[in-house]
Amino acid sequence: MSATRNKFSPEFRDRAVRMVEEHRGDYPSEWAAMSSIAAKVGCTTETLRRWCREEASRRAGPAAQTASDRDRVKALEREVKELRRANEILRKASAYFAQAELDRHGKW
Repeated sequence: MSATRNKFSPEFRDRAVRMVEEHRGDYPSEWAAMSSIAAKVGCTTETLRRWCREEASRRAGPAAQTASDRDRVKALEREVKELRRANEILRKASAYFAQAELDRHGKW
């Protein structure tokens, strides 16, 4: 079992992420900015990219979105269940009336 330790302090991470945000316009892409800054500060580009994504998701407020998304998913699942039930009833009714129509034509 390997013990992971944080090589970089939270302050270092915040500074690196801020540098990417501040210098993003100086590079053709966000990845290019991350690559350059990661090389300068001494971490890998992927590590810096992960830190930037974590900061972006932290700012977006995922807890509030998650709760509303959960409620929306539950409501949609309820609706799907009701629609499937209605479709099944309609299928059975259609089969019943089709059979009744066939029986009726057979008697003439």
